[in-house]
Amino acid sequence: MNILEEIIELKKNELKEKSKIIPLDRLRDSQRLYSVRNFYEALSLEGVQVIAEIKRKSPALGNINIDAKPNVVAKSYEANGAACISILTDRKYFGGQLEFIQQVKTAVDLPILRKDFIISEYQIWESFHSGADAILLIADAIERELLKDLYELAIELGLHVIIETHNVGHLDWVCNLRPKIIGVNCRDLTSMSADISWFEKVINELPKESIWVAESGINNYADLQYIYQLGFQAALVGTLLMKSEDPGLALAKLLYKN
Repeated sequence: MNILEEIIELKKNELKEKSKIIPLDRLRDSQRLYSVRNFYEALSLEGVQVIAEIKRKSPALGNINIDAKPNVVAKSYEANGAACISILTDRKYFGGQLEFIQQVKTAVDLPILRKDFIISEYQIWESFHSGADAILLIADAIERELLKDLYELAIELGLHVIIETHNVGHLDWVCNLRPKIIGVNCRDLTSMSADISWFEKVINELPKESIWVAESGINNYADLQYIYQLGFQAALVGTLLMKSEDPGLALAKLLYKN
């Protein structure tokens, strides 16, 4: 069993336990307390936009910044040029919590992406009611029909969606969904190894009308310029920023060629 399969199996067990505490019908009837911010519009500005990520640990590196306070990091990201904020909510592998979304939502005005391994309708409603403005769906992690159903539900609720893949073989059917935002991850989630040159191999397969988001492998200003020249309008950056003592300052250095 590779790491992706291990994570998905854990998610299934987590969801069984969560649904015992708060059944899906009850979750659907809950009320969202926050307006939905326009994640898509934030990525549509001129130049390459950065989705700055709050990631306290990872399967590849272990603890990165395990004691980081999400609201503090988010404020620093906002002050230093982030277009949006991504919050990893997986607890075991990434040190996250669903509650981090609310903590960040009340601290900044930027749109928020819930990044997790979303495999069920339950998580879509959970994301909506927690205050997320966008979600990530991973084509490599779930069957295409399930992804299509989850995508349509999220859109119906007014959320934006990044559909992500590392597999060129998935791009045909992903493109058929006409996603407004498509994510290309240069990290192979089965092995957790990243190769930034992989972005160049897939650009001819990406839908021209979508916003392209480059995920993983971004380590400096030159990398941002590289992906921008390829046609990517945005980059999702986490580890580089979070391993710094001051993630916001690290973002400023990334954006302004320091």
